[in-house]
Amino acid sequence: MPVSPRYTPDPRHPELGDGFFDPVRPADFPAHILRLRNRRWAERLGLDTLTAEEWIAHFARFEPLPGNLPQPLALRYHGHQFMQYNPDLGDGRGFLFAQLRDPEDGRLLDFGTKGSGRTPWSRGGDGRLTLKGGVREVLATSMLEALGVYTSKSFSLVETGEALHRGDEPSPTRSSVLVRLSHSHIRIGSFQRHAFNEDAERLQRLTDYTILTYMPQAWNDDPAARAAALLREACVNVARMGASWYAAGFVHGVLNTDNITVTGESFDYGPYRFLPVFDPRFTAAYFDRNGLYAFGRQPTVLHWNLERLAECLSFLCEEAPLVAAMDAFAPAFETAMRSEVLRRLGLASNGHEADGELIREVYRFLGASRAGYERFFFDWRGGLAGEWRAESSPEAAKYAGPDFAPLRAVLEGYAPSEDANLGHPYFAGEPCTLLIDEIERIWAPIAEKDDWSLFEAKLDTIRVMGEAYGTLPAT
Repeated sequence: MPVSPRYTPDPRHPELGDGFFDPVRPADFPAHILRLRNRRWAERLGLDTLTAEEWIAHFARFEPLPGNLPQPLALRYHGHQFMQYNPDLGDGRGFLFAQLRDPEDGRLLDFGTKGSGRTPWSRGGDGRLTLKGGVREVLATSMLEALGVYTSKSFSLVETGEALHRGDEPSPTRSSVLVRLSHSHIRIGSFQRHAFNEDAERLQRLTDYTILTYMPQAWNDDPAARAAALLREACVNVARMGASWYAAGFVHGVLNTDNITVTGESFDYGPYRFLPVFDPRFTAAYFDRNGLYAFGRQPTVLHWNLERLAECLSFLCEEAPLVAAMDAFAPAFETAMRSEVLRRLGLASNGHEADGELIREVYRFLGASRAGYERFFFDWRGGLAGEWRAESSPEAAKYAGPDFAPLRAVLEGYAPSEDANLGHPYFAGEPCTLLIDEIERIWAPIAEKDDWSLFEAKLDTIRVMGEAYGTLPAT
């Protein structure tokens, strides 16, 4: 392929050495039908020069990118799944395919896969991804990115021509392979594997690699201090992630420790949901019968997961510095919540105390009124400056009722932020949502007649929303 000057390969993960990954071979698929090509991120990373044939070669047959990993790596990890420890984990239907530098901010980025074939960690599975699963992840990552959530990006989706059998959807069903773009694949479970094996040397190696590669500001010449610094950075990163989910009304569904990266990036979308209305008990997974990972429990579960990371790092550091590091979670979550809710509402800050009162009133009203979650933030972007939308909203009667009066009084003290962008055409229409029934409506014509028009239209609408919110560049 002709190499763009922006393309900057930097395959760092092999530096970890033995015990962290297994070289694997990708599956040989019978067909390669390109369904998604993320042109914006391809251009940013210097991969926009690829022809369609070259794209398929690299992101469906997984021929190595120039100067990059010569062979995919299935990563090793353990994890708590629904708070039960499982030592029989690892990349079972995915692998790390390539690493490169983002030319805009210098971050190291990973190309990881889903549905790319069996590995030593497949546990009897077929290593495949259903096409519906790929479509759902593309929609999730697109929506979250537009809402300002730090998430992996769906970089490529290719239909692969196999018939798969699954217990949770009509079978046989179509197959796909997804390539996602992430900041890292260093999970809490990555540390748990070596703690389980009481391998302090590999724990130190993983700690040092993670700090040098992803959080160099946390480096300290003392090894124990490095472990505590990594935990503190992870607490801040994961807290910000949880707060952004809360503001977006997002329920991940499977908050296992192998699904939480220490860089705090949302990824691995299985049974996710977006809230129809504010409900702390709302769950995403049909099999989460006890509501362990319910919307309102997500901050608590994330903190619990970080405690598991602290246990791993106790092989390298005394307890007191780790406890102090864990104390960073709560203030980071609170700070991020204020920032995220204000950003969603398009309001300038009135200071710590006032912003806290605003958030309390927002969620008190949403809980009392059962107003549409996304509809509320759309209607009141810019505070009272957005009242022209609220007057014509389907929720107008709720805004005129007594439950809204205390929130209206708080909003009277707020001004729109400089980037509220209230004149954008998006705000003259309807809010973009991604509820479960919408996903099913998008999938139905794909399944029945290979009609992708609703899928493409939804991605266009999500892009316009992101442009209006300033989370995506204008096209």
